[in-house]
Amino acid sequence: MTAVTVGEEIGPLVTGPVTRQLLALFAGASGDRNPLHIDIDYAKAAGRDDVIAHGMLSMAWLSRLVVERFGPQSLTSLQVRFLSPTPVHAVVHCRGVVTAVAEQAAGTAVQLDLWSDLDDGTTTLLGSAACLVEPARCEEKDE
Repeated sequence: MTAVTVGEEIGPLVTGPVTRQLLALFAGASGDRNPLHIDIDYAKAAGRDDVIAHGMLSMAWLSRLVVERFGPQSLTSLQVRFLSPTPVHAVVHCRGVVTAVAEQAAGTAVQLDLWSDLDDGTTTLLGSAACLVEPARCEEKDE
């Protein structure tokens, strides 16, 4: 693993377009079968033009962004605030920036600010994450 520095940008992780099939699969995998995400008639009755993606799907993509950079064992916390819905057919861009790095006995503690945007610039999620990157992982990647 390369050295981690404050200000380092991670991403983008670009996902999508969001499809109805993806939403149905995510509903089954997550257990979140809210009809707003999978039933167009229900979504229209609720005042939407179409179904919207699960907020947790975008949150999962943000976590993927982090673990692809720092490793799956590293993620110790992830918090997000949902700002705007992600419509069907949207392309999502997940990004982050390292805000703090501290060496500890157990590894390198990394703090990040995270966000996801749509192609039109709409920010759908804002969040933060904390990672603890083990020294052994750093050494393995450097070889």
